[in-house]
Amino acid sequence: MTSTNRSPGRRAATDHASIERAAFDLFEEQGFDETTMEQIAESVGVGRRTLFRYFPSKNDIPWGQFDDSLRQFAEQLAEVPSEVPIADAVHRCVVAFNDFDGHSLPQHRIRMKLILGTPALQAHSALRYAAWRGVISDYVAQRLQVRSDALLPRLAGHVSLAMAVCSYEQWLQEPGSDLTSILTVEMRELRSYLQ
Repeated sequence: MTSTNRSPGRRAATDHASIERAAFDLFEEQGFDETTMEQIAESVGVGRRTLFRYFPSKNDIPWGQFDDSLRQFAEQLAEVPSEVPIADAVHRCVVAFNDFDGHSLPQHRIRMKLILGTPALQAHSALRYAAWRGVISDYVAQRLQVRSDALLPRLAGHVSLAMAVCSYEQWLQEPGSDLTSILTVEMRELRSYLQ
């Protein structure tokens, strides 16, 4: 199928990553609020309908393939041996969830600047954060054999999210820092404070 929006000689983007890169370039160049889905579609050489098949809204683009990541996150937690303490299991999997190879880090840094620093994304982010917390709450609840909306599972989800967001804020302030190291230091500091 040929797109009338495609530039001559330009291959249509057929994956999420290509669309994200083009969108992030536009967001940096002209701002998130000022960028339209039409401009993103034109930039990658696809029609609007094709773009909407990859991302239902502009607010979804900074989150990438988040739903797939959450499924993998839940699978990682489920694979942790039952003898591993719950706090260690959650921490290990949160670090793994946020461990990106060096090639992916520049785009991930742009992603997180958008998510944490764009007021227009905050309501959408709250929904995504709730889903992320839910993965942890469900895991902790299963391990404790309680309901996922019980106090301790919910608390584990909220504390884990707070630590992750705090780590990202630190990471964005210090461009040469290592995100997984920050997460590990935060957990150690929190445990020493609570003892």
